[in-house]
Amino acid sequence: MARPLLPLNALRAFESAARNLNFSRAADELAVTPGAVSQQIRLLEDIVGGPLFKREAKGLQLTDLGRGAVPLLREGFERLMDASSLLREPPRRKQVSISVAPSFASKWLMPRMDDFHAAHPEIEVWISADMEPATLGEGGADLAVRYGPGDYPGHVVERLMAETVLPVAAPSLMDGKHPIRTPADLAHHTLLHDMSEDGDPGRPDWAMWLKARRVKHPDPRRGARFNQASMVIEAALAGRGVALAKRTLAQADLNSGRLVAPFADGSQAVDFAYHVVLPRDRPASPSAVAFVDWLKQQAVHHDNSMGQL
Repeated sequence: MARPLLPLNALRAFESAARNLNFSRAADELAVTPGAVSQQIRLLEDIVGGPLFKREAKGLQLTDLGRGAVPLLREGFERLMDASSLLREPPRRKQVSISVAPSFASKWLMPRMDDFHAAHPEIEVWISADMEPATLGEGGADLAVRYGPGDYPGHVVERLMAETVLPVAAPSLMDGKHPIRTPADLAHHTLLHDMSEDGDPGRPDWAMWLKARRVKHPDPRRGARFNQASMVIEAALAGRGVALAKRTLAQADLNSGRLVAPFADGSQAVDFAYHVVLPRDRPASPSAVAFVDWLKQQAVHHDNSMGQL
């Protein structure tokens, strides 16, 4: 059988008086009179069958009985306060946590998030931008988007988008002292190199791209280097040179005219692609399913725009 609970008002008065070792301060804390505190403590002492305080020359002190009960009582009231705070909170919104590479987050995902929020205002999206292998499940993200070969053991993997690379530059570089008309004109411009560590063996560097077009270049390995794909694109936007960039990440700037693709035959497909990665050991939440469906829709829209430069 459940043990009967002592009167809460009496317990509350006792805990406050024990913490303050003063009935008047406890009364101020509880917004009652010192007499009311004293009355509640006498009630409690009558029930438990012994004194909880003793008055000494140096002031109010706890008896052994009172001292033994205080830590548990204090912990109990703290738990009650936590529960009260939780109950006062508004209902939690649906949530989904996503793990994506930083460049994909900044150049592809974030510009599209307003569309998701408009379609699903009830879902909060938590985005973690990192390059580490996807950590999904308890304590990790609900899903991840990764650029790679699609080999992620122990996970459910769905191909999202293919990738190509191509030269891109600010419109200002298309004219001037050394206008860009053919790949040979790149000899007069700074080459911007994407050195992000994605392990893609099929992604060409500038030397490979120029060789495939039979272009002789004085030094195709010179120029600025960046360890994030988005930084390469930002450097191109600033007019610092011509970038050999991932088209998926550069497409929004190409569509807006902030970047141009100088060569009609400049695109080159690579083996790696973007994949949605989900945990295999537990079903995806409704919020995660909604986000994955939205990602697929956005990927289709993106693929449809890839034919336009």
